Amino acid sequence: MEHWLEYLGLAGTAFLSATIFPFQSEVVLLGMLMAEHYQVGLLVLAASLGNILGSCVNWYLGRFIAHFEGRRWFPVTREQVAKAEKWYHRYGRWTLLLSWAPIIGDPLTIVAGVLREPFPVFLALVVVAKTARYLVVAALTLGWM
Repeated sequence: MEHWLEYLGLAGTAFLSATIFPFQSEVVLLGMLMAEHYQVGLLVLAASLGNILGSCVNWYLGRFIAHFEGRRWFPVTREQVAKAEKWYHRYGRWTLLLSWAPIIGDPLTIVAGVLREPFPVFLALVVVAKTARYLVVAALTLGWM
């Protein structure tokens, strides 16, 4: 497959942007779409898979992060965790459809792990949200919408 390293780079950028690192995979996707020598479907697939895997890492971290809650270096206070848990309980697992959103999306995937959201449900909702985001970016970039 031609350009496989570039597709892998996009997936890596998307993976990092789903974690706590400040990456913008949409900008990379946009640039690659504008280059017009990549397959659109493979670009969306690479970005989606990378971002979904990053969210899965967040879910996994959420499962075990509570063990470190009392430590001085822990970046989140108990009050912040309680607020996130209350919000998640109030609106439920469907909030994971917002996992694509900047600022709130990544913490939602961590909270889902903390609250022991079943992984198959988590994965299904995140796949829909993350893939839809990259499809919309591609559609807007290519003038399909």
